[in-house]
Amino acid sequence: MNLQQLNKKINAYERLMRLDKPIGILLLLWPTLWALLIAGNGKPDWIIVLIFITGTVLMRSAGCVMNDLADHSFDGLVERTKHRPLITNEVSKKEAYWLAAGLCLAAFGLVCLMNRLTIYISFAALFFAATYPLTKRFLAIPQAYLGIAFGMGIPMAFAATTGNVPTVVWLLMAANIFWAIAYDTEYAMVDRDDDLKIGIMSSAITFGRFDVLAVMLCYAATLLLLVIAGQQLALGYGFYGGLGVAAVVAIYHYRLIKAREKSQCFKAFLHNNWFGFAVFVGLVAHYFTHYFM
Repeated sequence: MNLQQLNKKINAYERLMRLDKPIGILLLLWPTLWALLIAGNGKPDWIIVLIFITGTVLMRSAGCVMNDLADHSFDGLVERTKHRPLITNEVSKKEAYWLAAGLCLAAFGLVCLMNRLTIYISFAALFFAATYPLTKRFLAIPQAYLGIAFGMGIPMAFAATTGNVPTVVWLLMAANIFWAIAYDTEYAMVDRDDDLKIGIMSSAITFGRFDVLAVMLCYAATLLLLVIAGQQLALGYGFYGGLGVAAVVAIYHYRLIKAREKSQCFKAFLHNNWFGFAVFVGLVAHYFTHYFM
């Protein structure tokens, strides 16, 4: 293999892992960072933070590879996915299996630096990540399952930082599930016509003409659950200011998706990075005022 072929292969691996599209990593990372901040009472262990950021990138990449393996028979029929490396034979299925295994092993190696409870939870995280692609065959709202998979960093963050999983974790998990339904329904609205043709299930199909309403109700549920979590944690005005900004972001998404134009729905999906960021900044603002003002 010459240098040009090697570069092409590396590029194909990067696209298979979606490293060229970091939005998935960010949507997975924000809830994890929320949890690390809260569990560390605003002063998280930076070694743990670095381990979780690296693990998030590894597991998101592994999840994308596993998703493409599971959807191999469908992706060639969908306009948005027909150029993925497994479909174009830039990467073989054997290579993809080895890549997914290597990424999972690397992530597990990082988890092994944590305590026993974190290691136990990591097995559940791997299960949800590996089985999510299959849920699109039989679950009416597979996006809810995605929310669980994308939220497993929350209990792991608390376990790694405090050695236990308090009840507020489940409020944060529920908030993340509703947020995932919101943003991934926006994503599914782009693929709805193709999904109907090939028999894939999604929240956009299940919600039908009530899809926009459902998305906005999910944003509202996310914010309400975060408010309840904030009250339980005695968080201050900085946090609620962040939630206010997140609410404005959600309203902007309504303006994008209300006409159900595909490019605008996809734009709304991508813009969810700012929703997660707003909540994060709200937490930072709370802890900053708590310690320095």
